[in-house]
Amino acid sequence: MNYFQFYNIPISFKIDEAGLKKTFLQNSKKYHPDFFTLENQADQDEALRLSTLNNDAYKVLRNFGSRIRYILELKGVLAEEGQNKLPQEFLMDMMDINEAIMDLQMDYDTDLKNEVIAKIDSFEHDLIVSIEDDISTFENQEDFDYSRIKNFYLKKKYLKRIKDNLDQIEPEV
Repeated sequence: MNYFQFYNIPISFKIDEAGLKKTFLQNSKKYHPDFFTLENQADQDEALRLSTLNNDAYKVLRNFGSRIRYILELKGVLAEEGQNKLPQEFLMDMMDINEAIMDLQMDYDTDLKNEVIAKIDSFEHDLIVSIEDDISTFENQEDFDYSRIKNFYLKKKYLKRIKDNLDQIEPEV
């Protein structure tokens, strides 16, 4: 059973997040292991399994990025970690940003850091705009082309890693 089936919702990039939370809370009450302490071991184990499934499913489905990753994994679109390839054009675009980050690591400059952050934010905005139609019109059809969604996910992940690295760069005191 996948997480969407567990919550009885269709596989979708866009979900009713309020409805998801409501179902999560209902399941939390229904399957909480504390309510099964007087039951036999099999029922206790099943409650624990369902409670864990509920928590794991909610953690994944409530977050847009992890929901995308989960759907791509369900559909067999993502390769093993480190085996997915980013488009060469995107990597070329990232060269300037990576060079600026190296410059910041050697010689911190607040203006340069803000400029790099602005460039990353612009890339992220353009990425989201580029897949809005795919996300909005997605239906769990067998012939759906996941390549644009996959590229979005990989690029977004790359940009997050760059932002995390950028956050580590501090001015020398």
